[in-house]
Amino acid sequence: MTDATALRAKLDPFYATVEGVLIGQRPLLDRLLMAVLTDGHVLLEGVPGLAKTLALRTVAAALELSFKRIQFTPDLLPADVIGTQIYNPRTGEFSVKQGPVFANVVLADEINRAPAKVQSALLEAMQERRVSIGDTTHDLPAPFLVIATQNPIEQAGTFELPEAQLDRFMLRHRLTYPSPADEQEVVRRSLGLKLKRQGDGAVPMSAFDAIDSSRRLSVRELTEAMTAVQNIHVSEVFVRDCVELVGLTRRNEHIELGASPRAALALVHSSRARAYIQGREYVIPEDLFALAEDVILHRIRLRYEALAEGRRSADVLRDILKSLT
Repeated sequence: MTDATALRAKLDPFYATVEGVLIGQRPLLDRLLMAVLTDGHVLLEGVPGLAKTLALRTVAAALELSFKRIQFTPDLLPADVIGTQIYNPRTGEFSVKQGPVFANVVLADEINRAPAKVQSALLEAMQERRVSIGDTTHDLPAPFLVIATQNPIEQAGTFELPEAQLDRFMLRHRLTYPSPADEQEVVRRSLGLKLKRQGDGAVPMSAFDAIDSSRRLSVRELTEAMTAVQNIHVSEVFVRDCVELVGLTRRNEHIELGASPRAALALVHSSRARAYIQGREYVIPEDLFALAEDVILHRIRLRYEALAEGRRSADVLRDILKSLT
C-alpha cells in the first residue's frame, strides 16, 4: 500500500458518516472535501430541496472543525458578519465582539441576497483570511473556508455577485436532481424517522436529526491529509495545460471576460486534492477535465453577440477543452 493510499484510507470514516445521511451526493462531497484539503472556497448552486444545507451541516459534523451559519438577507450589515466594537460606559473602553465569520467552516446561505457592502466585508475574509474591526486586524481560524449557496432560479430580492468575489471561489458546483433510485431511497429513509421528544411534546425528526457526529475526522488527521495533498506530484506538462486552458478563455472570440490567474491555481490545487481522494500520488489529465467546469465557468463572461446567438458558457468551454485533446 502506497503512502497516498494509506492516508486516503483515513478519509473512509468521513465518507461513512456523511453518506449515512446524504444519498447520491458523492460529487458534492468530493468537492467539499477538496475545498477543506486545499483551504479553498466553494459556491453551491441549485434549486431548493437538493440538500445543500444538509450536506454542509453533515460535513461539518464529520470534521473536528467549528461551524457557523449566516443567513444572508437584504438587511444584513457587515457587522452582522465580521463583528463589531462594543463600548463599555463603565470603563470607557471598546471591546470586540466577533461575528460568525470567526469559524473554520462558514456557511453563507443564499449569499446573493445580501447587498454589496456585506459582500465587500466578506471579500477580505475570503482572500486574506483576516478581517478588520475598527483599527485592529484579526486573523481568522485555520483552516478557514466559506461554503456559499445560491438559488439560480429565483431572482426577486437578490443581488448579482461581483466578478471579484466570484473569482475568490475555487469551485462553483452545480447540483442537479437526484436519480429516481436515489430519490426513492431518500423517501424510504424519511419514512424510518421517528418522533423527537421536546418536553411534554414531540416533533417529527428530520434528516438533520439523523446526523451522526460521534465519528469525526480529527484535526491531526485532517492536517496529515492536507500535507499529503501538498506532496501530490504535478508535472510541468500538467501546469502548462492548466495555463493554456486559462489562456484560451481570454482569446476565445465568444468570451468577453476570460478567467484570471486564480483559475490556473484553482485547477492545480483542486486536481491535487482529487488525485489524493482517489488514492493517487500524481495528477492526470482526467483531473483537469473533470474539474474544468467547476473552476472556469463562474470566471468567464460571454459576449453579447454570443448570448444573442444562443450560446452557453458550458458549450463554449467544452469546445475549448476539445482543442486541448
